[in-house]
Amino acid sequence: METAEIRRRFLDHFEKNGHTVVPSASLISPDPSLLFTVAGMVPFIPYLTGQQAAPWQRATSVQKCIRTGDIEEVGKTTRHGTFFQMNGNFSFGDYFKEGAIAYAWELITNPQAQGGYGFDPEKIWVTVYHDDDEAAGLWKKVAGLPEERIQRRGLKDNYWHTGQPGPGGPSSEIYVDRGSKHGPDGGPVVDEDRFLEIWNLVFMQEQITDVTAKDQFVVVGDLPSKNIDTGMGLERVAYLLQGVDNLYEIDQVRPTLQRAADLSGRRYGADHGDDVRMRVVADHVRSSLMLIGDGVTPSNEGRGYVLRRLLRRSVRAMRLLGVDDRTMPELLPVAKDSMKAAYPELESDFARISSVAYAEEDAFRRTLQTGTQIFDLAAEDVKSGEAAKVLSGDTAFKLHDTYGFPIDLTLEMAGEQGLTVDEDGFRRLMAEQRERAKADAKSRKGGHTISAGLGAYRQLREVGPTPFTGYEELETDSRIRGLLLDGIAVPGASEGETLEVVLDRTPFYAESGGQDSDAGVISGDGFELEVLDVQRPVKGLVVHKVRVLKGEVISGQDVAAKVDREWRIGACQAHSGTHIVHAALRQVLGPQALQSGSYNKPGYLRLDFAWGQALGAATRSEVEEVANLAIRRDHAVSATYMPLERAREIGALALFGETYDEEVRVVEMAGSWSRELCGGTHVAHSSQVGLVTLTGESSVGAGSRRVEAFVGIEGFRHLAKERALVSRLADLLKVQPEQVPERVERLVVQVRDAEKELARARASALGARAGELADSARDVYGVSFVGHEAPAGTSADDLRSLALDVRGRLGNERPVVVAAAAAGDSGRPSVVVTVNEAGREWGVKAGSLVRLAAQTLGGGGGGKDDVAQGGGADATKIADALTRVEHAIGETVTRGS
Repeated sequence: METAEIRRRFLDHFEKNGHTVVPSASLISPDPSLLFTVAGMVPFIPYLTGQQAAPWQRATSVQKCIRTGDIEEVGKTTRHGTFFQMNGNFSFGDYFKEGAIAYAWELITNPQAQGGYGFDPEKIWVTVYHDDDEAAGLWKKVAGLPEERIQRRGLKDNYWHTGQPGPGGPSSEIYVDRGSKHGPDGGPVVDEDRFLEIWNLVFMQEQITDVTAKDQFVVVGDLPSKNIDTGMGLERVAYLLQGVDNLYEIDQVRPTLQRAADLSGRRYGADHGDDVRMRVVADHVRSSLMLIGDGVTPSNEGRGYVLRRLLRRSVRAMRLLGVDDRTMPELLPVAKDSMKAAYPELESDFARISSVAYAEEDAFRRTLQTGTQIFDLAAEDVKSGEAAKVLSGDTAFKLHDTYGFPIDLTLEMAGEQGLTVDEDGFRRLMAEQRERAKADAKSRKGGHTISAGLGAYRQLREVGPTPFTGYEELETDSRIRGLLLDGIAVPGASEGETLEVVLDRTPFYAESGGQDSDAGVISGDGFELEVLDVQRPVKGLVVHKVRVLKGEVISGQDVAAKVDREWRIGACQAHSGTHIVHAALRQVLGPQALQSGSYNKPGYLRLDFAWGQALGAATRSEVEEVANLAIRRDHAVSATYMPLERAREIGALALFGETYDEEVRVVEMAGSWSRELCGGTHVAHSSQVGLVTLTGESSVGAGSRRVEAFVGIEGFRHLAKERALVSRLADLLKVQPEQVPERVERLVVQVRDAEKELARARASALGARAGELADSARDVYGVSFVGHEAPAGTSADDLRSLALDVRGRLGNERPVVVAAAAAGDSGRPSVVVTVNEAGREWGVKAGSLVRLAAQTLGGGGGGKDDVAQGGGADATKIADALTRVEHAIGETVTRGS
């Protein structure tokens, strides 16, 4: 049974039993504490926890999920995959244990001819929480399972909670016996490879607190309503029903694996190491496809870093399989064809998806080339030393952090050269980097004190959501619902303190959808608070970060919340300007130039969009003109609420990765010219934006570009500064403003000609000097040696040219070593050593000599045996460095003889 059919049968089964089919949410999690959607229940958390009323009593979904915590295990086991699909059915205060068990049993055991999966009831085992007699009894009653196939387990295995204070409950897991060839008998408590879990039924019925571990918490009572949350692993069911041994061999994954095998010329199943690599490729290419499809682009942080790592691990695995050519153009289309039956949007969006993946592979291939050179130099240094042959943790970290080398690639390359790697040092540096990143994230504007935990925010959210009144008014009478300091509720705060305030209603826009938060003041009887930032740490709750300007603020007080009018006007101009620029890009470049991220604040906007190459000056000018023509035409800007499905039907654009409610806000300009789902604040007419002035365009990752612009009065100011600059240049050049470009071009040509003439003169002088130096060569135990301290300001390139010229003039009849050093323009010394072929045969190596000289200068260097280069910090030591080179030549030659 194909995976798409398994998926269809699941949804049909529950739809026929009164469940609303809910489309999969994005892989980008709506939960701020998660990078990705890691389980099927994540989109339903607000309903399961009671934060929001569920729009349905029963729901079912097949949710896309990503987990990368066990990425190193991918390919090694039958169960670890980064992308997977979780089939789930949910009840919000409707049916409970008996219904969940009955629905599951019917689907898995009904014959395939009747729409079920056709599992042999005699092969089904279940586990229940150790004192859940009710669930055990229902398995006997509903399914007729004998006592010996109902096993009891503790909190770690059969109790579910979110890891935070809130709902929890016992669970019951369904297993299929795969047979004796997969392990010993005895049920799941004995072997979970033979007895494979396919479905987990969670009976959410208790309120818990004081959560410190999976099995350490306090139950404080029953939930107001009992909920059902289940998850069935689609891939696991697929490989059982398709008769294969693991998830890498199911119909949605195996074609990519086979294509990897074909490209490498190796047979899957012939070698365990190769098999693991092919599985890694199949898994990671599919995961990358799905992540890019949901709007993630490669970067060096967060979700983008995970995607980058997956793509680069794929490229590396193919390299280990012996394929050095580009592979994504061969593999990604196969993955797309395997997944499009379940996710048809992959087909329509493949041009964008593929451009991102192919560009990232090309970038990594260049990275591999550069990083390999750095690695080779470092490895040569290690091998030439007397100490243990260990590549330092610093070097491994540099390769990872600067050149994108996975640590396992560094380990592999080191092993090939008989070296080990200081992994402890590498991991210590990685840990330090993570701590710096955490500290930076905490201190950043939007950080709040979320790192201290979401518990206090969730408790305030349970009181109710924070209504936003800012669409209609800029000043709202409100009341302080709570005050927080470092994530802990406090009764009050005094002048000078910074804390967080939750109001029962607010006109302040919380940062979201790319729009920066509002500024303004919150005032009350005897106190005034400056609003520094506004965020939504949990869905539905608005939190204001404030500084107490005067007086003392107490929780529960009545307040006037007032948004800075000028700030809001600027914010509206910038956000509407962002929509206009997005529409202009799509008009000029085509519909594939979809927005993938944005940020706007008063006077400024930036917009990231899917595009694989830089925009030329003419294209940027055209986009700017289209945008400003739309502003001049004074289009009405409207915001309308409608069902999500209706918005999709009329072509409203959604931002990749955003999660939307069933009812959405659609912002339109000129009808379909700009029609987007958006919760931000906007101008009433496009002319109120004033002006859009593009100031920059750059790459922000493979297949993704960024434009930046000033908006409104800031746009005018930018143009005024440019006008003043042109006027100043015209005065200096004594030409009219329109003649400035031509005059500058002429000056550039003149400067280039002068530089060429200087270079010719310098080369002539160097040539003359080379002849003199060759004539002055001294004999050092049979080696012709030239040690030269060049004039200060001589560049490293000139030193290299001089040394090579001298070596060439001395020929190869006898060993020759030339060492040249000088203090460059910066005052820091450079050194070059060259050795001819005869000298190398005597055991004299340029790399070893230049390291010795560079160490004397207080620096380092390296290179090949014939030419090497280095530098230092102390130019007063140049003569000493040349003397040490001369002595080292003598020691090498006499030792060799």
